[in-house]
Amino acid sequence: MRTLVAGVTCLLTDAAGNITDNGGFFVADTRHLSRWVLTVHGRALRALSASTDSDEVVLAPPTVRNENPPFVLRRVQRLGSGLLAEELTLTSFVGSPQTVRVALSVEADFADQFELRSSRLFDKSDADREVTAADTEVVFGYARRGFRRQTRVTATPPARLSADGPQWTVTVPAHGSVTLRATVSAGDAATVPAPPSALSAVLPADDLARCVARGLADLDSLRMPAADLPLPDLDLPPGAVVPAAGAPWFLTLFGRDSLLTSLFALPYRPELAEGTLRLLAATQGREHAAERIEQPGKILHELRQGELATLGEVPYARYYGTVDATPLFLVLLAEHHALTGDDVVAKDLEQAARAAIRWMLDDGGMLATGYLRYPTDAPGLVHHCWKDSADSMVFADGVVAAGPIAVCEAQGYAYRALRGTAELARTAWGDPDWATDLDRRADRLRAMFSADFRLPNAFVALALDGADRQVDALASNAGHVLWSGILDETWAGLVAERLAAEDFWSGWGIRTLAEGQAPYHPLSYHRGGVWPHDTALAVAGLARAGQRDAAARIADGLVAAASTAGGRLPEVLTGLGRRAGQPPVPYPHSCSPQAWAAAAPLLLKTALA
Repeated sequence: MRTLVAGVTCLLTDAAGNITDNGGFFVADTRHLSRWVLTVHGRALRALSASTDSDEVVLAPPTVRNENPPFVLRRVQRLGSGLLAEELTLTSFVGSPQTVRVALSVEADFADQFELRSSRLFDKSDADREVTAADTEVVFGYARRGFRRQTRVTATPPARLSADGPQWTVTVPAHGSVTLRATVSAGDAATVPAPPSALSAVLPADDLARCVARGLADLDSLRMPAADLPLPDLDLPPGAVVPAAGAPWFLTLFGRDSLLTSLFALPYRPELAEGTLRLLAATQGREHAAERIEQPGKILHELRQGELATLGEVPYARYYGTVDATPLFLVLLAEHHALTGDDVVAKDLEQAARAAIRWMLDDGGMLATGYLRYPTDAPGLVHHCWKDSADSMVFADGVVAAGPIAVCEAQGYAYRALRGTAELARTAWGDPDWATDLDRRADRLRAMFSADFRLPNAFVALALDGADRQVDALASNAGHVLWSGILDETWAGLVAERLAAEDFWSGWGIRTLAEGQAPYHPLSYHRGGVWPHDTALAVAGLARAGQRDAAARIADGLVAAASTAGGRLPEVLTGLGRRAGQPPVPYPHSCSPQAWAAAAPLLLKTALA
């Protein structure tokens, strides 16, 4: 239960701020409200935030996964002596006005707290109860043997008041807000306490250490023996482990997720990198199989072993719908060798690396178009990048981009893969000629990217669509590009400065789309939410570009978010802005623990060292 206290006044609600059977508004041992339930269009809302002691709750209409609610409702409840003041702010995230019917269902039973705590039944048949409703207030009265209590409910703006409570019918403007207020008084009203005036200061250094420790513990809990995967024919070293992507929906091998997680965790858990590299090399594409988007040299997206996948009713049993896992495989292999000096792993996986480069050049599209590209009409996922929801690739005006798509961060990964593989060719494989060729390809890619992906405002285009038009939504993918090193110093400085601006920064992390654009929605999975791993890559990119103050500020916000939940970061948070004294508002379908979110503090520590 959620509990707020002010002297002898106490509010006990569920996570959504509602008083139902076990809650109440209590003043001096008497329950002045036994029911206080908010509905919109006659339906309950879903609580997105769930703190047990916060005066604020964020609610939204219930939706299925990846369906964006048309509005959010911020519910603030504050106590004074004998007073409950409630503020309801509806904020629209759609482009047309909405007529919304809001109601608070009210009952007052005036039960004594000892009556509620005891199994004994008290005879109160001689009590007098009354309810009077006027234009401006509803009053509940109680009297028994000279004991009298009263509960008064008022509402603004003008509401229809009845014995059932206040009801409002309001029009919420497109992308606008409307605020409603209700007050419950029992006896003399008092001043409502003001909220804190400023955000907390920069966190002490040991908060990051605590987040790192929690992240490592979560990664340890997500360690998955390769033997547990549905691949009995693979010849892998005994004890090989990989990080499962996350609970509850992604407890399996994911190419992109496992690679980035292993990369972030490399200085701390190098065995994850080795297991991930060996398993992904063993499952690397061998043939062209359109039904699972397999191609020679391509790195796997995911494995599944449930009923639908096993029976072929979904294509994910062994699925290759990813454009970025292949370059990230090469990035991790190069970084693993650079950190550990392990020539055995590098030499064992040389042929897999060469096959991955061939895929990038051939089926990946680099020889034909200059860039890694993916179709949007293949089986399974529409988009094959980390923002893989169907509506993630959008222009600034909200129009969805059509493929084949060349998403910006995949080109950055490709650049880093070419550079890293060139270094492996020189130092581990004794092939300086191939190293020179790979470096030349990286140089060409960098020059092309500068010409094709630089927006008129000097930011990085989210992607090129199938007609080579710049997809111009301002997106967090630019942080990955900064991290990759593909930008020259001058351009990197401009991109870093823009990425650190307030429309990207929620106070907790970097929004996946900058606020204020037509497709932005703070409760969208990939068009406004805040992903810890995405923010951590932005921090690393900002630090690389010399913006260390901005990198530290954003890292502090992410660590602060983790600190409100025992040091754990979830898969994704909403993009709703940080408010004084309030925890971050969680995304309603977020997985936790999630591997690359757990590893995000490790990257922060490395980037800011």
